[in-house]
Amino acid sequence: MLPLLQLVPAKLLNSSCSLEKTLQCSCSFHGIPTPSVQWWMGGVPVGVDGMDGSLQVTSTVLGPWANSTISLTEEPEMGMRLLCEGKNQNGTHALSILLMSRKSSLASQAFVKGLIQGAIYAGIVIALLFLCLLPLIVKHIRKKQAKKAAAIRAKNSSKVRASQELEMCLKPEEPGKPIVTTFSESHILEKQDKRAS
Repeated sequence: MLPLLQLVPAKLLNSSCSLEKTLQCSCSFHGIPTPSVQWWMGGVPVGVDGMDGSLQVTSTVLGPWANSTISLTEEPEMGMRLLCEGKNQNGTHALSILLMSRKSSLASQAFVKGLIQGAIYAGIVIALLFLCLLPLIVKHIRKKQAKKAAAIRAKNSSKVRASQELEMCLKPEEPGKPIVTTFSESHILEKQDKRAS
């Protein structure tokens, strides 16, 4: 009697992609019975062991192992999906790979260039705006300083006047010199003269 083989669903055990002159992607599946491998590009199946212009697929089977490699000689369209699918009667396992074109780096370079230009233009606009507002800012600052200076002068002049009035009140009368009095003192003297008469 022959021993019964245990059935095993297809399972992806290894996958890799490398980019040199061509893009090469490989998938390795294991299962009992041996899985069949199918590549799909953009939702369309790719022929096994054949060359289709820019695509070349090679597959090898060894016992319960199935290995398949796809080579792309032309750059893929941006956002193209590559699917590696291994299946047997017990199950299916697949790997989806999103392919990006080298040309997409040009788009990111253009974006970065635009971003840098935008930052430079924004800096220029801000500098010009500042230069336009600078005279207004200087005028405002000078006004504030002038108000402060006027307030300090007014304060100092009132102190000087008060000290001068105090000095005049305290000076002794000298014979032969006219008496200089402030309004408040002369007013008081007039009242005293009226009372005396």
